[in-house]
Amino acid sequence: MNCRVVVEAAIPVYDVSTPDEAVRIAISKTGELLNPDLNYVEINMGERTSPSGEELPPAFIAADEALVALELEMTVFNVEREEHASRIARKEIGQRLENIPLTVLDVKVLEDEDDEDEDEAEAEAEASDAEKEDESDEDDVLPEFEDLIE
Repeated sequence: MNCRVVVEAAIPVYDVSTPDEAVRIAISKTGELLNPDLNYVEINMGERTSPSGEELPPAFIAADEALVALELEMTVFNVEREEHASRIARKEIGQRLENIPLTVLDVKVLEDEDDEDEDEAEAEAEASDAEKEDESDEDDVLPEFEDLIE
């Protein structure tokens, strides 16, 4: 089983004045820490909301320092369960991002390509069987038609 795991990271950024600047620096800093070993991890801005449900920017700034919420996505292959996939993702990312808190947000099971190939093969087999049945029906109809002409 393959899973797509989304992990939230709280990245500290220093000497910033705007949330946009903090997000850009956080993404750059995280990319440097993860690459080249984990270049397959996708880095996205996180989503934050207030307790009342209001959407907030992904960076919290105080005294020219920011804490930026980023979402890191990666695919984990050949796992037994979703929990196993989340542990692997946290370990792999956590080894590169020392002293940065991580939380697993989402784990989605991906369809295996083998299953898709089997489904396609079954569909093709059914289609060819249907064509053969149509041809046999046509063969049965043609002799009767010829008999009518004679």
